[in-house]
Amino acid sequence: MKMKNLPEWKNEALLVLRLALGIIFVMHGSQKVLGLFGGHGLQATVQMFQTHMGIPPVLGYTAAFTEFFGGIALVLGLLTRLAALGIGFTMAVATVKVHLANGFFLNFSCEAGKGHGFEYNLALMAIALAIVLSGAGEYSLDGKLCRCT
Repeated sequence: MKMKNLPEWKNEALLVLRLALGIIFVMHGSQKVLGLFGGHGLQATVQMFQTHMGIPPVLGYTAAFTEFFGGIALVLGLLTRLAALGIGFTMAVATVKVHLANGFFLNFSCEAGKGHGFEYNLALMAIALAIVLSGAGEYSLDGKLCRCT
């Protein structure tokens, strides 16, 4: 059954989702692209993607820049659906290449030699998908510049 009226708090909910996902990816992208917050920087990240995961350099650069600039785009609400789609796809690849083999749960006990499962990635992909489907909402540059929210 299709709802006739959008929920009263839709725009506020989209703002919260966009800001949360955007901040997470600005931070993670900053590690990969700029070497901030304990990250290794762009060259080391791309090399690690290639060496440990078999990801070609061009896709490694794409993933790092998608996280960083996609996060900024989500915070601003600019090209929001495209940014969320890119981030969702990046998390899907991370799930398949890294986390799926470790099961569902995060490694809360920090057991040596065991990586994190995919539960966090699943949550991030769900948020990204919700934004792709809903758009940026009114509190966004997309909402100010066009009718693409």
